Amino acid sequence: MSLINLSVDCVILGFDDDQKLKILLIKKVINKKGDIQYAIPGDLLDNDEDLLSGAKRILKNLTSLNNLYLKQFKAFGDPFRTKDVKDQSWLNMYRKNPKERVVTVGYLSLVKMEDYVPQASSFALDAEWIDLDKIPEDLAFDHNEIISSGLRYLRTQLDHKIISNLLPSKFTLSQLQYIYEILLDEKLDKRNFRKNISKISVIKKTKEKQEGVAHKPAYLYTYEKEKL
Repeated sequence: MSLINLSVDCVILGFDDDQKLKILLIKKVINKKGDIQYAIPGDLLDNDEDLLSGAKRILKNLTSLNNLYLKQFKAFGDPFRTKDVKDQSWLNMYRKNPKERVVTVGYLSLVKMEDYVPQASSFALDAEWIDLDKIPEDLAFDHNEIISSGLRYLRTQLDHKIISNLLPSKFTLSQLQYIYEILLDEKLDKRNFRKNISKISVIKKTKEKQEGVAHKPAYLYTYEKEKL
């Protein structure tokens, strides 16, 4: 009877100073010739750890990033997801049983890039932020599919715990709309957006307004952490 290994893979999205959406990828050597391959940070779980603890450990081990909010979004169980020649080459270098099946669970996080500076370690040769439109088409295993799935989840669910990581503790509705437009990759009608936001219970209007602005100061809003 063949064994099934369990792993986690982390789709870490970040905003740069120009408010562009990027993804964190690692580089790894995949054969004795020194060929390089990009991948999202991921690895096998230990037998004595749960999924979230494992995701945080693996992310820290490979990229040095810590204290991120991670959201589980999907499991990937294609029995052939690790069988490609390029992937078997790497597995033969690092796994005792490279032909065993691996089921992986995807986790998603959204961060401000200036708050997190990745440093590669373990089997990661390097860790870097890559523009979404420049992601290589031949990532490790099924990582291109995992990224696409993570983006679809983000754009259909728009988890407010994730979005709150990109905003100051108190923000304007214009700032919030800007974040939505970047994530959805579309322009939103201001009136309809504000009407819909008013229905979201986790967003609370404060009595405070912007300070030091040339235009009419707008009211500030905040996420109610206990509801998140």
